[in-house]
Amino acid sequence: MIGEPGTATSEAQAIADRVLACAGVAGLSGGRFGTVATYLPGERLLGVSVSGAAIEIAIVATLDRPLPETAAEVRRTVLGLAGDRRVDVRIDDIRIEDAPAGQARSGDDRLDKSDES
Repeated sequence: MIGEPGTATSEAQAIADRVLACAGVAGLSGGRFGTVATYLPGERLLGVSVSGAAIEIAIVATLDRPLPETAAEVRRTVLGLAGDRRVDVRIDDIRIEDAPAGQARSGDDRLDKSDES
């Protein structure tokens, strides 16, 4: 059952919730091709991939603190849920909060967005 304690989906959601509460984390990232994800019925939880051997977390960070400190906090925050699994944290992008017109910029500004409607 979805959301039942001990299921991969509830575990991935709990990890995502803890990560998003960390200082210096602006959001989760699926990676360049959206492959860092947990598949749920009808949707994907981007930014967290859980397997028997490892937990992979991909984040969008802010510059509020040094990036290694952000990554270390994310790792520490989820270690209690990881058990014996390795926790891999990567920073996929950086959100710059002082963008013009109050809109946050990120490294995605460099991508061609011509196929967006």
